[in-house]
Amino acid sequence: MIFSWIRKKKVTKLNSCKELTIPSHFLCPISLDLMKDPVTLCTGISYDRENIEKWIEARNSTCPVTNQHLRNFNLIPNHAIRKTIQDWCVENKNYGIERVPTPRIPIDSSQVTEICSRLMIEARRGNEMKCRELVGRVRILAKESDRNKKCIVECGVGYVFATCFEIFSMGIQDELLKDLLSAMTWMFPIGQEGISKLVSSTSLRCMARFMKGEDLSARQNVVIVMKELLYYDQSCTNVLIDIEDLVESLYQMVKVPICPSTTKASLTVIYSIISYTSSENNKKIVSKFVNMGIVCLVVEMLVDCEKSIIEKGLAILDIICNFEEGKQKAYEHGLTMAIIAKKIMRVTEMATECSTSILWKLCKSGNNENNSVIEALELGVFQKLLVVLQVGCGEKTKEKATELLKLMNLYKDRVDCFDGSTFKYLKKSY
Repeated sequence: MIFSWIRKKKVTKLNSCKELTIPSHFLCPISLDLMKDPVTLCTGISYDRENIEKWIEARNSTCPVTNQHLRNFNLIPNHAIRKTIQDWCVENKNYGIERVPTPRIPIDSSQVTEICSRLMIEARRGNEMKCRELVGRVRILAKESDRNKKCIVECGVGYVFATCFEIFSMGIQDELLKDLLSAMTWMFPIGQEGISKLVSSTSLRCMARFMKGEDLSARQNVVIVMKELLYYDQSCTNVLIDIEDLVESLYQMVKVPICPSTTKASLTVIYSIISYTSSENNKKIVSKFVNMGIVCLVVEMLVDCEKSIIEKGLAILDIICNFEEGKQKAYEHGLTMAIIAKKIMRVTEMATECSTSILWKLCKSGNNENNSVIEALELGVFQKLLVVLQVGCGEKTKEKATELLKLMNLYKDRVDCFDGSTFKYLKKSY
């Protein structure tokens, strides 16, 4: 590891006022950092591999230094300058400089293809031990560099891993399955064939089993993979809802969070299940979540969390409030109206749209209409909705905001803290 202050090209010796100047040809022309893995372009100029790969991936077709058009994008390792840099680092270790490690040679598609072929053969044979060895090798290669990881994904390893997961999901090879899940969290998209392997009943039931387990890492990986699956194939929700205890497992993932990314993934899966499930099952699933306390959990979570989690939480509440028991639970919670009112125009456009929709459903809710409208007025919702209309919003949100304003206008004389002068600024009567 090279200290960041090497960028100054001069290094102060420890306990000394002397300075060491780094030779300019040791520095990458792009980043001006000491090169760790120098490679040479067809123009004869050497760069650090990571930097020039990013340059090429950005669809640049010229040499950054000479501006010459590149005849090819071959990157030839410059072993001579790398060895010289390493020797220089060793000679100047008293300046706090550590030796640049010898870089590993990046993998190519033929190596990845060979591993995949062997993995498929061993999986069909049911050889768990050999499969774990090959999966472990892929994971190690991926950790070595982003370039390796990209090559692994582009070679279709995701499909191979998904196939192996389905094959072994009917057994008890948990450690192999966990390794496969961990790797697949960064392999999407894996193609429709790969998706079909993971959305099979056996694969999904195996994932659900891990979600109920005590291994936090496995639970986290499962929910991330499920989120990706639902993004590419929403039809698997009909399989998920038939899995025993899945609803409870998802609820627990939000109630006892592992990390923010896991919470986001869990909320995304819950939203997908309650919004894309076929109509005959939709009410039953929502009822399960409501009875477990999802409304209370989400409302209290919205008090203090990051924007993306707020958006997902509000989207879930919006779906739940389509059902009478969901609206009743939301109304009964003392924080609901205050939290929803606060999120209007305070988070994101999506959060504002969801908040407006939730308020519209609560204020139009039969027995609770009077109290809901009055509480909304007391919380300053009227003024916020006026701003929503002024700054622009989606057509559906505009309709709901307008309808809410008309409804609130009927109650303006019953709210002591409401500033009635606001109404005189309206362009038309509500």
